[in-house]
Amino acid sequence: MDVLVARIGKPHGIKGEVTVQLFTDAPEDRFDAGETFRVEGAKVPELTVAKARWNKDILIVAFEQVADRNAAETLRGAQLFIDTTGTEDDDDDSWYEHELVGLEARVDGAPVGRVTALRTMAVQDLLVVELTGGHEAFVPFVGSIVPEVNPDEGFVVIVPPAGLFDLNTPGSNQAPDDGDDAAPDLPGEAAPGDAPDTARVTAEGQARD
Repeated sequence: MDVLVARIGKPHGIKGEVTVQLFTDAPEDRFDAGETFRVEGAKVPELTVAKARWNKDILIVAFEQVADRNAAETLRGAQLFIDTTGTEDDDDDSWYEHELVGLEARVDGAPVGRVTALRTMAVQDLLVVELTGGHEAFVPFVGSIVPEVNPDEGFVVIVPPAGLFDLNTPGSNQAPDDGDDAAPDLPGEAAPGDAPDTARVTAEGQARD
């Protein structure tokens, strides 16, 4: 099974490097030199990592197939996938994003919306829930707030703190930023941040492959 690992953002500098929006909790492993991804949304079918480095909390990647900024610009928005066929995982409390999307969100047994996506953030993972009122809410994917995930019966249970559905809406200061435009071409690097995994996350908010 192919799992989304990252989405390519804007070029960084003039040597073909790009920023990436991460959907993995192990960027140091996924973006080790020599790692190859299947690509969707660009003319090249595969990309191989030449090197990767951090600029603050944004990962900057150079690919063997990309020599300059013009080539890097053609990759903007492309998605990077890995094949997880044969990967062993004994954690029964972990979920792939595609297992979560479409599940009915319930509060006190009543439907309040549906899960439409999973956002992996530096601090914690968020379920994106389209509420019956028409707007989206961002729900921390932790056991105390999402105590039950039941894909067989098609629902997740949410125990929202007071005001959660009002605060975590697009346009508020609680809404997450994908980081695509948050990586200025500035000198200097910093240590990696904690980047959870969209590929597989636990109900306690701990992401894993």
